[in-house]
Amino acid sequence: MLRSASRGRALALAGSAALLLPLLSGAPPAGADAPVADSLQRQFAAAAERHGVPEGVLLAVSYLQSRWDGHAGAPSVTGGYGPMHLTDTATALARAVPHHSADGEDARGDGSRPARAGAETALPTPEELPARLRTLERASALSGIPAEELRTSTAANIEGGAALLAAAQREAGLAPSADPADWYAAVARYSGADDAATAAAYANDVFDVLRTGETRVTDSGQRVALAAAPGVVPETGPLAALGLRAPARGPVECPTTVACEWIPAPYEEFGDGDYGNHDKADRPVSQKIDYIVVHDTEATWDVTLKLVQDPTYVSWQYSLRSSDGHIAQHLPLKDVGWHAGNWYVNAKSVGLEHEGFLTAPDSWYTEAMYRSSARLVRYLAKRYDIPLDRQHVIGHDNVPGTVTSSIRGMHTDPGPYWDWAHYFRLLGRPLTPSAGPAAGVVTIRPEYGENRPVYTGCAVAGEACAPHGSGAVRLHTAPSADAPLVKDIGLRPGGQDSTTGVNDTGARATTGQSYAVAERRGDWTAVWYLGQKAWFHNPEAAPTAVDVRGRVLTPRDGLAEVPVYGRAYPEASAYPAGVPVQAVSPLPYRLLAGQRYVVGGKTPGEYYYAPVFDSSGHRVVRGQEEYYQIQFGHRIAFVRAADVRVSQS
Repeated sequence: MLRSASRGRALALAGSAALLLPLLSGAPPAGADAPVADSLQRQFAAAAERHGVPEGVLLAVSYLQSRWDGHAGAPSVTGGYGPMHLTDTATALARAVPHHSADGEDARGDGSRPARAGAETALPTPEELPARLRTLERASALSGIPAEELRTSTAANIEGGAALLAAAQREAGLAPSADPADWYAAVARYSGADDAATAAAYANDVFDVLRTGETRVTDSGQRVALAAAPGVVPETGPLAALGLRAPARGPVECPTTVACEWIPAPYEEFGDGDYGNHDKADRPVSQKIDYIVVHDTEATWDVTLKLVQDPTYVSWQYSLRSSDGHIAQHLPLKDVGWHAGNWYVNAKSVGLEHEGFLTAPDSWYTEAMYRSSARLVRYLAKRYDIPLDRQHVIGHDNVPGTVTSSIRGMHTDPGPYWDWAHYFRLLGRPLTPSAGPAAGVVTIRPEYGENRPVYTGCAVAGEACAPHGSGAVRLHTAPSADAPLVKDIGLRPGGQDSTTGVNDTGARATTGQSYAVAERRGDWTAVWYLGQKAWFHNPEAAPTAVDVRGRVLTPRDGLAEVPVYGRAYPEASAYPAGVPVQAVSPLPYRLLAGQRYVVGGKTPGEYYYAPVFDSSGHRVVRGQEEYYQIQFGHRIAFVRAADVRVSQS
């Protein structure tokens, strides 16, 4: 992410506090009657009829924005409200700052160069925000419904969205029509995109939903259904009349199923040996790309683009916009971005920054961005033979510190509110059981909407965040919710317990991560985690993990413990003359005899030497020492292959 998460708690959310309204028509206040089971469906039908919009079109647009959820009246990561994602972003983002700008993590993560965090950039004023971030204001003017009601009532919100669609149809010079095929241009305009490719990609997704149909139970407990209409073939011709710009294609490396443009990050020399904001390389010829790292930006789209184009800042390969899933590529994939805070991971990864704020109370990401991101990840995984699993598609919060001193500064995005289960369904790799109930490995997979652990520190330190679905489970020292949380001695060298803080990853296991089972007792399961047994609630009636097959490792016979590393660097003898030897520094944790950890892959020790602007001297040092990647805690880690033995669980 673009900013220190520790500062993000206070800064990203102070501005959104005024938007956190404790009400929503889909979630009635205490003492009120529960909503009628099909009331949300009726609201869509009524709004569609009033504004002359085909009901299927209205439902499909809403699905792509919010999957029909109301989110208890809270805004999305970009200040969008309700099922129609009507945006009122100014207040929500008023005090946010980009996260790579704060103290803490060095985004480059290589001791051969000074730490690189970057400079701060001011957010736009409300008047400078683009129209796509102010659609609630226009919906209010068109419908006559007060802004407050559009935020807090699902019926009003849906009607406001229908009014926007009807207006978009008129502005495209098209007559009202009962045929969904005639609404392609209006749907494209609803996206808010300013370029034709993104608007078309958004409209194509909406019509894909319309053709295939969808059914789900929303966050307010209501079932909404959109019947499949496979025969709908949209009339795409009117899109040209919208006058949208052509994106800057340049040398983009994206799948054809997304809208992608080239907004390059600069490679510039400043003098006195300093340069930015990335490194030239020749991947995958020089080094294999093993990881895709998911970030959130902790900044608006416009600020994100300004920062990545600043030569004194840091860099990543792609940015993804929340409102419509638009993608900007900044670096050729052969080059190395400065984004993960761990040079070994940077050199072997692609970084994806998603517009959003991890600690925003009840924050949520649009379906448009999830889908666009999943298509990009599938493309990258196929191109570089990257396994579509959580050992290789990781969050920034899963990247380990390089050495003990860097652990506390590592970032925590995309955080506990990123829906990994839904993301992997979109990737075509749903997280399903592959073994029986007595398996030696489990993959974390709670039911996102129903799993609502209490987090603290979103808006005010120590205060509870708004209730929200989460893909994470808590880890305790014993099989009881009253037992203390497990300790992370890297985060707290003094041995203090972990906390429920939204940025505290010390006792957290997240959807898709796999761990070796240490013990099962009733409704509780223990896994090996950071050198200790860690218990999570996993009742048979409502499981929070699935049993799977997997390879595990343990210290080889005769070793009481083995060291754990945050990077897989070569042995000293592998470094040629002129390349400084990089220390192979163990982290403060130990993997003890009798414990088992899930293997994510095997790799030779590697170090990419790139300390200066002139790339002619850059080189990859590759040793004979081999390492296994493991799921050690919330973050991945590495152990020497010579120290362990591997078996099938």
